[in-house]
Amino acid sequence: MPELPEVELARSTIAEAALDRVVADVDDWVCRPHVPGEVRDALVGRRLTAAHRRGKTMWCDTSGDDGRGEGGPRLGLHLGMSGRIIVRTGDGGTVHGGDPVRGVDGTDEAVAKPEWYRFTLVFEDGGSMRLFDKRRLGRVRLDPSLDDLGPDAGEIGVREFRERVGRGTAPLKARLLDQSALAGVGNLLADETLWQARQDPHRPAGDLSDDELTALHRALRAATRAAIRHGGVHTGEVIGARKKSQHCPRCGADMATGQVGGRTTWWCTAEQQG
Repeated sequence: MPELPEVELARSTIAEAALDRVVADVDDWVCRPHVPGEVRDALVGRRLTAAHRRGKTMWCDTSGDDGRGEGGPRLGLHLGMSGRIIVRTGDGGTVHGGDPVRGVDGTDEAVAKPEWYRFTLVFEDGGSMRLFDKRRLGRVRLDPSLDDLGPDAGEIGVREFRERVGRGTAPLKARLLDQSALAGVGNLLADETLWQARQDPHRPAGDLSDDELTALHRALRAATRAAIRHGGVHTGEVIGARKKSQHCPRCGADMATGQVGGRTTWWCTAEQQG
């Protein structure tokens, strides 16, 4: 599932190539919870004016219905399990962001089925912005709520991080995955962060000292920035070792696996023991 780095890459794609272009039409293959045509009626004639993200949640501000100023509905975009944003520019170029492009020819669009394009904005200049998701779980929503989300994992300061993460008896990994405590960390990013910080994923979150929480915050920031820079969480240093019979890429010890917080988890048997 796309995590914070993939969603940030999708957001930056929109910011780079889709803003300030007038919407001429909308093809909303998936429209729930809205009725058919509701999203189209809300967006035609408007422009996307800004692209935002908190954790894995992404949304765009829109202009007034005359294409000017602000004040339109917010357009929420969810990448589902494997979604990405594809923007076609007015001159025929293409910009991608989100789940990595797949396929031997460099793009899985070559064999795309119509239903894989979950949502499309068609711009007056002839270009488009599309939500592409082969698993068909991507969706859109007007004026999405952010009330249940904690602060963004890539932006939270160390003091607030210590307060939100370093409490209670829940396993440390489960606390990192709690979107109400910290928004944006998914399964792979949590494993990468805990490996970088040499922390046992089973350890009760409230047992960590301030110094350990500060180091964990530093590891999360570094892992997040590296994933954005390199194209997604799949590029993490330990991610390739999350397989049977693999070894820690840092010390060579065996990797172990189990369920923590209901999620499949991998850790180094030498460096991540409580």
